[in-house]
Amino acid sequence: MKKILAVLSAMMFIAMVFFTPSAMSATTADVLFLVDESGSMSTEHAWLGNMVTSLNNDLVAASVTNNRYGLVGFGTSLHGGGTYQVPHTHIVGTGDWGTATELSASTAGLVVNGGTEDGWRAIDYAIDNYTYRPGAAKNFILVTDEDRDNTDASLSYAGILAALNGGPYMLNAVVDQYFYVGTQSALGVDADGYAYLADGAGGYTKTLGYTTGTSSNIYQQYVQLALATGGAAWNLNLLRAGGLTAQS
Repeated sequence: MKKILAVLSAMMFIAMVFFTPSAMSATTADVLFLVDESGSMSTEHAWLGNMVTSLNNDLVAASVTNNRYGLVGFGTSLHGGGTYQVPHTHIVGTGDWGTATELSASTAGLVVNGGTEDGWRAIDYAIDNYTYRPGAAKNFILVTDEDRDNTDASLSYAGILAALNGGPYMLNAVVDQYFYVGTQSALGVDADGYAYLADGAGGYTKTLGYTTGTSSNIYQQYVQLALATGGAAWNLNLLRAGGLTAQS
């Protein structure tokens, strides 16, 4: 999720990681961030503002313009969440959707007082409560450092995956999950089996093949789900590391 300086690199990165093959011809995107608001997430909230403006710059460089951004919070009882910690909309600009700059400002409204995080419920909420533009590539970016707390027994992996693919919505998951190429921790992995590696200078390389702990709840609930939509999964811990690795 680094800012790619060359237009060619931006186009290649976005084409491989951001869009499904069926959306490669899209010229605009609706991007919705689904963000955990539990007590351990303050560091993660801090980088979202800069990341989204960099993302938008790269999309525009790849001729994907007039993009809209939205923000859903989950895992807190504030904002009308109540007993069951239902997800909620953060206003971006003056409504559900806004510019990258307006989304960056809206991240200041994220809180860190929650403790019951149901990412599937956030996805379900995003599908049911937002209106998406015909022809726009639809991308969800889920950011959480916990596995799923089941607050809605009606939701299943198969049901959520069917709803995502029915959109179609691509899911990118930024989660507490390690991926490895040999002994090196990878930044993330994509649906084509590639792993992305920090190059030590703020950039990245990619290689085919990786290993990971596939038995974790986070892997089964979020990583597999993201890859099954044609998306990607990223190691949140490397963002927390800061420095050049986080830049990559």
